Amino acid sequence: MTASHRLMLLNGPNLNLLGTREPEVYGTATLADVEQLVAEVAGGLGYEVRALQSNHEGILIDAIHAAREDCAAILINPGGLTHTSVALRDALTGVSLPFAEVHISDVYARESFRQFSYLENVAAVRVVGKGIDGYAEAVRELVAQIGE
Repeated sequence: MTASHRLMLLNGPNLNLLGTREPEVYGTATLADVEQLVAEVAGGLGYEVRALQSNHEGILIDAIHAAREDCAAILINPGGLTHTSVALRDALTGVSLPFAEVHISDVYARESFRQFSYLENVAAVRVVGKGIDGYAEAVRELVAQIGE
């Protein structure tokens, strides 16, 4: 598979706890369910997916840097780093790949500190508050934008 037909899926801190962490907020789907959904939707559009979850900002940044070598775009749920990480924003803008920002919960209906995103004004696609189905929507929108 060529880089033009590969997406990087990144999930940030605490998303490894999906399915058990605050199910009333995040639902009962697991990270494995998210990865499978993204792989199925992307596969149907002719893309393969490389997935990574990390609780460590530097590992996510390294993965973003590596994505420029073999991916057409990035799909990211940065978790709590959304609201705190200029470094993550700099990595995403620095690699010049289009990216989608996804949030399972409706961050605008939650605590005020969750309503700010360092990524929202540089993301090609942003999907918020649609549960894990938001990942599928983001894949479709992102693939449509990259035109393949």
